[in-house]
Amino acid sequence: MNGPHDIGGMQNFGPVPYYRTGPVFHEVWEGRIYALNRALAPFRKVTGYIARAQSEQWSSADYYRMSYYERWYLRMVQLLVKTGMVTQEEVDSGQPAPGSAKETPPLTAAMVVPMYTQGRFAGRNRVGAPARFQVGQRVRTRNMNPTGLTRLPRYARGRFGMITRDYGVTPLPDAIAHELPDRPQHVYSVRFDARELWGEQSKPQDKVYLDLWDEYLESA
Repeated sequence: MNGPHDIGGMQNFGPVPYYRTGPVFHEVWEGRIYALNRALAPFRKVTGYIARAQSEQWSSADYYRMSYYERWYLRMVQLLVKTGMVTQEEVDSGQPAPGSAKETPPLTAAMVVPMYTQGRFAGRNRVGAPARFQVGQRVRTRNMNPTGLTRLPRYARGRFGMITRDYGVTPLPDAIAHELPDRPQHVYSVRFDARELWGEQSKPQDKVYLDLWDEYLESA
């Protein structure tokens, strides 16, 4: 959707700080939020594209006043309450309600490393949906303004590019985010001239590559 999170190509947001060295997390609580979010990964309704869609619903004022991990915290709490995994009273008190259900088996420290070092994503393959485009084909992105999540950024809508790679078939994020049938389809790497996206001020040799789903593209 169009919202405060989609700022590619926009101006006057100030410099982006870059730290060559230093801790991964600037505050201890940020690491805890990251760990909590990762621990919830098996519960698909509170992570991934559903989580992205939740944070994209906030107003610009709310979105920009929060730091990166503050956003992670808020969307995690909102989705936990929304899905009934916890109550707002439990969040406020920091204590589980008497008799509340517990995850079985519990997540232990010994389970963490295998969980995130062994491949387990099985959503991408090369069967189940025909490819609408071929490598080397010129395409144009759709000029659309969806009310829900999309992985097609505003700055690249209605622009011409070239298919450079077919990654195979994977579910459509726009559908997953709203718990709809996942509409599996091909995902492509699409190359754009920087001037096609940003105008004549861009260097003519610069290129931008975006990974885009079938539904985002039209024949040029």
